[in-house]
Amino acid sequence: MKKIGITLIAIMLVLLQVPWASGASAEGNDDTVAEKARKLASALISDYGVSSVQYAILDNGAITLSDSAGVNGKEADDSINKDTMYAIGSVSKMYSAAATMMLVDAGKVDIDQPLTTYIKDFKMADERYKQITPRMLLNHSSGLYGSHYKNSMLFDDNATEKHDELLEKLQSERLKSNPGEYSVYTNDGFQLLELLVERVSGLTYSEFLATHISKPLNLNFTKTPLDSFDRQQLAKTYFPGIEGPLPVENPNILGTGGLYSTAEELTKFSEVLMGQKPDILSKQSAAAMESPEYRKGIWVPEERNIYNYGLGWDAVELAPFSDYGITALNKGGDTIMYHSALISLPEHHLSMAVISSGGSSIYDTIFASNILQEVLKEKGIIKDITPPKTAIPPVKVDMPADLAANSGLYGTVGATIHVNIQNGEFELPGLMSEMIPAQKYVYTGNSRFTSSDGSAEVSFEKQTNGKTYIKANVLLDFPGLGQTEAVYYEYQKLDDNPVNDSVKKAWGDRNNKKYYALDEKINSLFYLVPTAILIKNIAVDTGYASGTRIVDENHAVNAVEIPVMNGRDTFDLNFYKKDNSEYLQSGDQHFIREDAIKPLPAAETSQYTVPSNGFAQWFKIDESTANKTMIVDFSKSGGFAVYDENGTVVHLSRVSSEHSVTLPKGGLIVFVGNAGDVFKVTLKKQ
Repeated sequence: MKKIGITLIAIMLVLLQVPWASGASAEGNDDTVAEKARKLASALISDYGVSSVQYAILDNGAITLSDSAGVNGKEADDSINKDTMYAIGSVSKMYSAAATMMLVDAGKVDIDQPLTTYIKDFKMADERYKQITPRMLLNHSSGLYGSHYKNSMLFDDNATEKHDELLEKLQSERLKSNPGEYSVYTNDGFQLLELLVERVSGLTYSEFLATHISKPLNLNFTKTPLDSFDRQQLAKTYFPGIEGPLPVENPNILGTGGLYSTAEELTKFSEVLMGQKPDILSKQSAAAMESPEYRKGIWVPEERNIYNYGLGWDAVELAPFSDYGITALNKGGDTIMYHSALISLPEHHLSMAVISSGGSSIYDTIFASNILQEVLKEKGIIKDITPPKTAIPPVKVDMPADLAANSGLYGTVGATIHVNIQNGEFELPGLMSEMIPAQKYVYTGNSRFTSSDGSAEVSFEKQTNGKTYIKANVLLDFPGLGQTEAVYYEYQKLDDNPVNDSVKKAWGDRNNKKYYALDEKINSLFYLVPTAILIKNIAVDTGYASGTRIVDENHAVNAVEIPVMNGRDTFDLNFYKKDNSEYLQSGDQHFIREDAIKPLPAAETSQYTVPSNGFAQWFKIDESTANKTMIVDFSKSGGFAVYDENGTVVHLSRVSSEHSVTLPKGGLIVFVGNAGDVFKVTLKKQ
C-alpha cells in the first residue's frame, strides 16, 4: 500500500495543518540514543498528527531499546506498551515476500517461471500476462495497473472480497507495460503472491504465516484481520474533527498491507530477512531479497535515494546509510490510520522498527534512520553523522537554447500539465503529492532547474524506451524530526493525440467535472478521506484526460509509463449513460457525475431506498436545507456521511453514535447500504 501513502500524507498535512516546510532538522547533541528517540517521539506527537508511536531496536538478536509515546485512550489503564498492536501497512509485503522465498527454499517455487505455473487460473485481457513471473511481482515490474482499493480498508469488517475476486477482476484488465520493463510500485502483485502461497502450500495465507513464521519466532502479536485475537490490543486511532477513537481498522489486503504487529516483533522478524534464521529462510534467499532488482529495468540514474527496490524491499541501498558505505534495507507502510517503517542493516545485525497511529511512514522512516545513525556512531562504526542539508535559493544562469525543446504536454497518474520553458524559467505544480509546493523553476546549470525555495531540482531525461521524463530530486525537511531526499520521475512527456470534433466536444463537456463513487461500503475508511479514491476529477487537455489518452467519445486508456513511484495505480476511464445521467467505470469502481446529483429535498420528512444495483445515493446541500438538522433512521447495514463545501467529512455514521447532524451549506450527503435498505430523513430548523 505504501503510499496510498504519499497522497494521504498530503491530505493529512492539510487537515492537521502540519508545518512540514523547511526549517531546523533534528539536531545532534550529547543525549543517549534512548533520550534522542524520546525527543523524536515527542516531536511526532506534538507536531505531526501522531496520537501514539511505538519503537524498538534489535541489536545482534537482542532488543536493546523498546519504548513508546502518546496516548491510547482516556482511561488511566489504557496506555501504550510493548505489546500494543498496530497495522503495519505495506511492511506486510515483507512477509509475503519471505513466504514466497521460503517456498523457493522448499523447491516448490521458481520465481523466474511464469506465474501461471502456480496460479493456473490467472488470466488477463492482455497476452503479455503469460510473461509475468513471481520475481516481477516481488520487484514491482509485472506491468499490472496497480491496486484494487475498493472496499479494502473497512471498520470492524474482515471481508475477503479483495482476496476472493482479484483473479476475476484481472481477467478484464490489461497491462500498462511489458512485464519486466521497469519497476513501479504495485500492490496487486503482492495480492497475487498471497494467492501463490496458498495454492502452493495448501494453507490459507493466515495459516501459513502463523505456522511458518509466527510460531517458530514466538510472535504472539503478529496477526491478520482473519485471525482470532483481542482487538482491544490494537492501538486506538483518531481523526481530526471526529470525537473519540475510531472503530478497528481492517486492512483486508493481507499480502500487500494486511498485517498487525508490534515494533519488537517486527525487529524479531527482521532477523529472518537478514539471513539470521536459516531454519526459516535460507541465507541465500535473504541475500537474493537484498539484490538491486531496480537495476534490471528503466530507472532513474543511480543517485543516493530512498527508492531502490529489491525483492519486497522499498530500498536496498537506503540513503543516507549509503553515504557511509553501509547496506541499509527499508520498507515503509501506510494504511489509512496506521503507519510503519522497518530499517535493517544486515552487515551489523541491526534493525529498528517504528509504528504509529496517525502520521506517516515517511515520518517513521526518518525517525528510524536518525536513531540508527546515532547507534552506529555510539558503536564507533561511523565517526560523524552526515549533517542535514539546507535548501538554497537558486542562482539563475543562461540556459542552452536546445533545452527549450522540452516544453510540451506532460502527464502523470490523474493529471496532465503544460510545461512552457521561457527565458530559462517555467512553473510546476506541487511535487510529491504537493509536499513540495507549486512554484517557479529556474535554470541553474548542468541541465537542471531549481525551485524558488531550493527544495527541488528537476531535469528532463530521455530514457531507453524513447520517453522523456521530468526527473525530480527533492529535499523534504520536517522541523524537529529530520529530513529525507528522493529521486524519481514525476511526469512523462506525452505524444500528440489529435481527436475529431465530436470526441473533443464529448470530453470538453466533462472537463473539470467530479465523479463520485457509488459502490464503496459505508464502513470504508475512505469516507474519511474521499479524495483518495471516492472522487475522480476529470481534467481534459488536448487529447488527454487526467493522465489517460482519449480513444473515443466515452473511453480513455492509461497513457502513463513512469518508473519508480508516480506511475503506480493507473486507470482507464469508461463513461456510460443511464436514465439521462452520466456514469463512470474506472477499474472495479463506478462513479456518478456531479451534475447528476440532486439537492436533498427540503421536505420535513423524506425517504430513500438503495436501488437493486446497491449504488450509493448522493445529494447536494443547497440553501433550502443548509443549517437544518438532519435526523436519519436507517438499518444496521446502512449508513451515511456528510461533507462540507471543502470536502471535509463532518459526520460519518459508522464512527458516531449520533444519527443527526447540522447540514453545512454547499456540502454533500451520501446514503450507503445494501440493495433495498431504507433511509428515513427528518429535517428540522435550528
